[in-house]
Amino acid sequence: MLKRLTPPQLVVVSFAAIILIGSLLLVQPMAVHGAPLKFIDALFTSASAVCVTGLVVVDTGSRFTLAGQWIILTLIQLGGLGIMTFSVVFILLLGRKLAFREKILISDTFSHLPVDNIASLVKQIFIFTFAIEGVGALLLFCRWLPEYPWPHALYLAVFHAISAFCNAGFSPLRDSLMGYRNDILVNMTVMLLIISGGLGFLVIMELRYYLIHKMNRSRIFLSLHTKLVLTVTLLLIFGGMGLLYFTEQFHTLRQVPVGEGLLAAAFQSVTARTAGFNTLDIGSFGNSSLLIVICLMFIGASPGSCGGGVKTTALGVFAMMMWSRICGREHVSLYGRTLPRNTIFNAFSIITAAGLILVLFLLILSISEASAPIPLAVERGRFINLLFEEVSAFATVGLSTGITSSLSGFGKFMIVMLMFIGRVGPLTAVLLFTRRQSKGDFQYAEEQVMIG
Repeated sequence: MLKRLTPPQLVVVSFAAIILIGSLLLVQPMAVHGAPLKFIDALFTSASAVCVTGLVVVDTGSRFTLAGQWIILTLIQLGGLGIMTFSVVFILLLGRKLAFREKILISDTFSHLPVDNIASLVKQIFIFTFAIEGVGALLLFCRWLPEYPWPHALYLAVFHAISAFCNAGFSPLRDSLMGYRNDILVNMTVMLLIISGGLGFLVIMELRYYLIHKMNRSRIFLSLHTKLVLTVTLLLIFGGMGLLYFTEQFHTLRQVPVGEGLLAAAFQSVTARTAGFNTLDIGSFGNSSLLIVICLMFIGASPGSCGGGVKTTALGVFAMMMWSRICGREHVSLYGRTLPRNTIFNAFSIITAAGLILVLFLLILSISEASAPIPLAVERGRFINLLFEEVSAFATVGLSTGITSSLSGFGKFMIVMLMFIGRVGPLTAVLLFTRRQSKGDFQYAEEQVMIG
């Protein structure tokens, strides 16, 4: 039966299967302290881990046992690297050859160009992932060793390193990283892990290749994809930091020293796009700051990475398309290259599909989470909280204003669906219901309609 599935369907089925398995493991007595976990809460936690989101309905550190936390960590690693990536590793370890469909899946996931040697690509991805996570864990271990017994310090370091690189945002600490707001080592280590996991494996490997050849004084150029990813990422990091520092001057950053405030704003700018860790209380943010974070979450990480959102490249292409239209140019050019029409159409389709999905789910949540008659001001405040929550789920970020645990069972299931759609991608979710392209390629006669 699996052989009949299209690549998009196989991706969706794989993620759904591992989420269900994770849910069944988390409801076991060995996974939780006290009373057994409700299945909807186990499903929510499993989906949040596999979809590397970080939204929680129960406290990870106090509610789950060590075994439960290791289950969550395993689900994060599986979701971060992609279930199909691990499947390829197992196939290669068994000495089998990859099927054409599996090669297509891996190539489409991690690269914008066809890849000849899939086995080599997967090997590099695993080596790079575990190397970066290992370095991050070592730095965090050195920081937490004076504060905790060494086994617990090591566990916290490994957990946060994997969670940060996979852009998951889960933390065994009760207040995430709020207690380390002014700690430069913790902040910089976690930010670099998040950025590394959010740039995309292709970009990281290309940068490594570029730097090696530059040291040897070889003539080499970065691809258009990498240039666009780096440009948009830097603009979002520093732009978000500046805006958040300015808008939170009268809220969470009031009477906070400038250096500490800038570090906190930078951390929130980085984590808002993909990760879900926080050093500031998101529930105390003003409306303008919440709007900035919502925009950052919607954009998300880069293609081929552990993060979600509509992706930095889609934003870059969409922005250049708008600029070309304003300038009256028919073609979209960037860094001396003309973008194909198919790329522009895909970027427009992803952003449009994401917007429509969010509007639909916001309407459903607004209806399902409506309680007894409440003052209009309170209801309007709940609206912005629901919008923030659903964008965080869709973009697999994990930040919350604090309403996650208060959602109804149906509301939690809707958030699970948003996390799932956000992880596999809105277009992949749509392609789940299509098996093949329609036969015949024809075009009707053109006719103009008025626009604007």
